[in-house]
Amino acid sequence: MLRVVGAGLGRTGTLSLKGALEKLLGKPCYHMMEVFTHPDHAPVWLAAARGQLPDWKQLFAGYAAAVDWPASAFWPEIAAAFPDAIVLLSTRDSSETWWNSAHETIFGTIDKAPPGVFRDMVQAMFSARFTPDVHDRAASIAAYERHNAEVRARVPKHRLVEYQPGDGWEPLCKALGVPVPSDPYPHTNTREEWKARTAPPLPPQP
Repeated sequence: MLRVVGAGLGRTGTLSLKGALEKLLGKPCYHMMEVFTHPDHAPVWLAAARGQLPDWKQLFAGYAAAVDWPASAFWPEIAAAFPDAIVLLSTRDSSETWWNSAHETIFGTIDKAPPGVFRDMVQAMFSARFTPDVHDRAASIAAYERHNAEVRARVPKHRLVEYQPGDGWEPLCKALGVPVPSDPYPHTNTREEWKARTAPPLPPQP
């Protein structure tokens, strides 16, 4: 049962959030990395982008939270399926900061993915739920700002938690009603780390 529905888009500290939420909640947090390790999920998300929504409770069985794309693209439906979960909107300090990070990492890898259901899923998700012009700065920034504005407008104040990289444990712990860990907050998947390694392994293609 999800306790956190992440509405923040990729490159807003979501991989660090994944690690933080897993520590706080003691269960896995869904992230795009899960699609890499569960390639059978890619057709499910592809179908969702085409309007055939899954059974969210079945898809997220065993998970306590979901952040990052593709889940964040479907935050309204997921939040409705888990009405007791908080909605976590992670953002960057500016749209320009977000664009520079996304452009140099995620968006730069889309065209490198081999043909198959994973690339189809990502492209369909962006086209249906973000913008088909992810390589266009103005279009992507407009989509990012539109997405965040919609979350703020639609989620009740008592349920919405806004978060930026660097905020640390406290906002998450307060929202979840759990103690603040003594361990440092995890910081991972920076732009430099992304560039220093090869892209995450792509899932097998059918």
